[in-house]
Amino acid sequence: MNSSLNAEQMARAIVDAHREALALPVEPHAEPMSVQTGDAVFTAALQAAQSLGFVPDDALCVARAWSRQVQRTGQFDPLQWPDEPADFGMAPFPRAEAFAACPNALGLYAVMPDAAWTIRMARAGVPTVQLRFKSTDADAIRAEVRATVAGVQGTGARLFINDHWQEAIDAGAYGVHLGQEDLQAMTTTGLNAIRHAGLRLGLSTHGYAEMMIAERHSPSYIAMGAVFPTTLKQMATAPQGPGRLAAYARLLRDVPRVAIGGIDLDRLPGVLASGVGSVGVVRALMAASDLDATVATWNAAIAAT
Repeated sequence: MNSSLNAEQMARAIVDAHREALALPVEPHAEPMSVQTGDAVFTAALQAAQSLGFVPDDALCVARAWSRQVQRTGQFDPLQWPDEPADFGMAPFPRAEAFAACPNALGLYAVMPDAAWTIRMARAGVPTVQLRFKSTDADAIRAEVRATVAGVQGTGARLFINDHWQEAIDAGAYGVHLGQEDLQAMTTTGLNAIRHAGLRLGLSTHGYAEMMIAERHSPSYIAMGAVFPTTLKQMATAPQGPGRLAAYARLLRDVPRVAIGGIDLDRLPGVLASGVGSVGVVRALMAASDLDATVATWNAAIAAT
């Protein structure tokens, strides 16, 4: 199909081609976004992305990428959802300013609320763990981070510390993980300190716009979620679903990827089919009656893909 179709026809073709895999219900009372442009492809893709339920910032990313894709290829193909990094304005790899590398496949990734749980996961054989300890008590934070770093020694687990980057550096953790709000609050000095200390950096994202913010920092990995509904954390966006996860994974193919949010063993094959190298899990591990056996089952399922 070529771009001789008008914007409305192109938008309808895009929606028809991708409704099953990528559509989410449009938010109630969401107002359609209108952008004045002479680019019919951009207009069509923006309309289509909104119809598929993408939030405004993500819809803009999709529309810009689709316009660049047509300019690059010289044709409009409604089946070809944009997934070329250059079409999203991403710089090529390798990058001199990138954070320390981590394995492309981080495997099972347990995100835990305190040192005791994090250490327990590492000792049960979880290959990647994260301490997500929420507190405003500086002494308690420091003690929790140091206890976790000491507790995972000898397990082989890669330990990321959520948010508390200075304590992670001081204690010698493997890496730091930041959410979008944490990233926005970070100074250049702080990010440089993490990079110069040789710690890995993982960043959370919840759609195209946040992925573009994250990848500009050249992190060690990018987490994408929530894939499925989760009761463990209040999410600002609707669950993305496995179809969108696969599209995100194709775009971020040069970066290690972690899928997180509502993933259980039944959903695991569909998640791994997207091409991610790691799955973040909380509830399914904390609720296990036999943790060692559960971890072994998860590790085997992930290794089998």
